[in-house]
Amino acid sequence: MSINILGILIDFGLVVLIWIVQLIIYPSFTFYNHKNLVLWHKKYTRLIAYIVGPLMVSQLALSIYHCITEIEPYQLLKLILIIFVWVITMLQFVPLHNRIINNEFDHKVLLSLVRKNWLRTTLWTVILFIECLFI
Repeated sequence: MSINILGILIDFGLVVLIWIVQLIIYPSFTFYNHKNLVLWHKKYTRLIAYIVGPLMVSQLALSIYHCITEIEPYQLLKLILIIFVWVITMLQFVPLHNRIINNEFDHKVLLSLVRKNWLRTTLWTVILFIECLFI
């Protein structure tokens, strides 16, 4: 399998995952009572990390590799978008998830999670589009 096909598969996997999270998983949090959400969320975040972690690391590593070996403007744009996804994930989403894990949340926090996640959903969709457009 070529490295370009692998990159598309990783990008596609992240897009499918983020759309499922955006449309199904995050909105479902509002249907749990407080205690059950805290219990479920601890399990959910641990398990989802096994899927999203390797995909995100692979996407970043491949993007860095492409920027070093190909030096194309679209590869640089893609890397910048990927780094931006990492930054907002660490600065916005990790703290929101920690509030849920620590039982320091209300309905507004859950709605904020859904609302803010539209940015990551859009970015990962654009990243896949860029990859498909220029491959």
